[in-house]
Formats: sequence, structure tokens, C-alpha cells
Amino acid sequence: MRLTAVMFAGLALVAGAAPTLAQNDRAARAAAELAEALEGRTAGEPVKCLNLRDIRSTKIIDRTAIIYEMPGDVLYVNKPEGGASSLDKWDVLVTDTHSSQLCSVDIVRLYDSSSRISSGFVNLGEFVPYRKAEK
Repeated sequence: MRLTAVMFAGLALVAGAAPTLAQNDRAARAAAELAEALEGRTAGEPVKCLNLRDIRSTKIIDRTAIIYEMPGDVLYVNKPEGGASSLDKWDVLVTDTHSSQLCSVDIVRLYDSSSRISSGFVNLGEFVPYRKAEK
């Protein structure tokens, strides 16, 4: 009887740790993906806004950041101040701006690309530029 109780306690401990291990693994993969995207680049001073017309493409790093590709091979990384846990690489970003700029005060809605159902939103933070290191 005592052995059974110990076994159940052990199983409960392992089951409780499984989500934490999965979250840590997901965070590690996201950190590695971001590091790979920024490899060979140096961070600059953060800016509050980007000109919409200059954004060439975007890439979502799951639950971590949005990378904006700009002219001159500059990448701007935005780690949202709120809602980053909603970021999924399969989402579509929808921004309702009232100017020609995307700014740190803007809210970006996320939609699942296959179902077209809203999957959340993020409150943008500052945009950190990453440029290739000079040779």
C-alpha cells in the first residue's frame, strides 16, 4: 500500500513537470531561432517607430518577437510588451495604423492563417535595429 502511494506521488510529480519542460523546450527553440536570424549582426539604439513603406517582410518568432526586414539589410526586432505568448509563426499580423508609421504604441492583432480566426494580439514595444557587423 505504501509503495503504491509513493508510485502515485512520483507519477504526479513527473506529470506536473511535463508542461514546464515543454515550455522550457519551446523557449529554447525560440531563443535559438532568434539568435540564428541575428547571427553576425550588432544591436543598435532602439527606435519608437518604423515607416510602413520600408517594411519588406516580417517573421514571427514563436512567443518571443517579431522581426521586421528593412532596406539596407537591417532587421528590426520587436519584443512585444504584452501578448507575446500569443505569437505563433503561422499567424498573420494585422495592424490598424492611423499614420504612415508602425509605432511602439500600436496594437497588432493576430489571425490564424488557416482558419482566419483571431488568435490574440500584441502590444508592440520598441524596435531594436540589428545591422551586419562591419568588416
